[in-house]
Amino acid sequence: MGNLLCCVQVDQSTVAIKEKFGKFEEVLEPGCHFLPWCLGSQLSGHLTLRLQQLDVRCETRTKDNVFVNVVVSIQYRALADKASDAFYKLSNTRSQI
Repeated sequence: MGNLLCCVQVDQSTVAIKEKFGKFEEVLEPGCHFLPWCLGSQLSGHLTLRLQQLDVRCETRTKDNVFVNVVVSIQYRALADKASDAFYKLSNTRSQI
């Protein structure tokens, strides 16, 4: 319904990607924004800025030829000033990490 009134809400700890006629225009910060769809503006997607954790299990060999399974926890988050790069250049962050 908000899209019919040309108003969109971006939640806290997220940013939204605004496109105009399919081309990137700007990153919308949290809050209420005017998005005139009749002038070609659209919301392409949302990106969370929250800290996320990925657990990776890897098998490695020590110096004395013993194999050890290690679980590594990787914490990552998108930077607000690089949100457009994170949205357009990364397709699946978990598999790419």
